[in-house]
Amino acid sequence: MGRIENTEHFRNIERYRVKTYPHILAIRIDESLYFANAKYLQTYVQNTISTYPEVKHLVLVCSAVNVIDGSGLEILKSLIEDLKSVGIDFYLAEVKGPVLDKLKTIGFTEFIGGDRIFLTTDIAMKTLECQ
Repeated sequence: MGRIENTEHFRNIERYRVKTYPHILAIRIDESLYFANAKYLQTYVQNTISTYPEVKHLVLVCSAVNVIDGSGLEILKSLIEDLKSVGIDFYLAEVKGPVLDKLKTIGFTEFIGGDRIFLTTDIAMKTLECQ
């Protein structure tokens, strides 16, 4: 995803003329994260990261995620560890309230750090642009 110039809106880089940053990769999940698609997400992120060697920050945009099941959480934890081992920081943006509540209840927000969860993609990108 990239920023539509002079706005707070982010869209698919293949469909729109957008501004991106070489050190930030923003990926939007367009459905819930559960056992049937969790491994696909992990593979997709790993393959995409390999094509962007300058990436230092990965922002997973969760605006369409209504549920994250146990398989999804395990894949996220594994992905975070894999990214950390190659020097890439992991962040979440636009997590819906009920999903965030569940993540807090099970300790996932503590696992990644509360300062790594952003209310909007715009805030995430503005925070990470200079890092």
